[in-house]
Amino acid sequence: MALLEVRNLGISFGGLRAVDSLDMSIEKGQLYGLIGPNGAGKTTVFNLLTGVYRPTEGIIRLDGENIVGKKTVEINKAGIARTFQNIRLFKNMTVLDNVKAGLHNHYKYNLLTGILRLPAYRRVEKAMDEHAMELLGVFGLDGEAKNMAANLPYGKQRKLEIARALATDPKLLLLDEPAAGMNPNETEELMETIRFVREKFEMTILLIEHDMKLVSGICEALTVLNFGTVLAQGNTSEVLGDPKVVKAYLGE
Repeated sequence: MALLEVRNLGISFGGLRAVDSLDMSIEKGQLYGLIGPNGAGKTTVFNLLTGVYRPTEGIIRLDGENIVGKKTVEINKAGIARTFQNIRLFKNMTVLDNVKAGLHNHYKYNLLTGILRLPAYRRVEKAMDEHAMELLGVFGLDGEAKNMAANLPYGKQRKLEIARALATDPKLLLLDEPAAGMNPNETEELMETIRFVREKFEMTILLIEHDMKLVSGICEALTVLNFGTVLAQGNTSEVLGDPKVVKAYLGE
């Protein structure tokens, strides 16, 4: 059974068909790419998968469970986490506290315990600190733990956003244009980071990306969207060699 199964997914905005009859299946452990020109509907698909938008029709199954109609927080708890093209960190919080924000689904104490700072509160906070530091260490950010997120360089902010997403312990990680704004060296480092995350956490990853080198270098399979419809789908090398994709996506 596929980890993520999308069938006949569609949504319209004021008569405009943004996504039309999308079928997509992602296996556990797969690194899958979703590509296409600007305005093709890629981020709209992410918003449908994460409950930001409710589809006009279609089914989204995560590990066999239909998640259509669930709230964003419920979908996150079910196992989908995401990053954003425009980095969304809590920039007035520390690097450590950003990651701890992603841990609150798994560490709990009641309101009174928190207000009175009872021993149970201190135990939970200690456990969260240790867990967050372990995640930061994975990305080489443990030395930045006390720094404000806003003061990190751009590439490290990207890594922090991924670390925070992983703190929710997802089954599926959605990365929306993670290489946006990066120079070639930063992009190469990002590729290594994504490979590392996939291997260390045995993570299933769905990637939106314009950078063809990144896509061809790490994705095993692709869906290519154009004007909300599937233009091509399948093995990466075959899809990128498809004349329709070359014409629509590369403009050749």
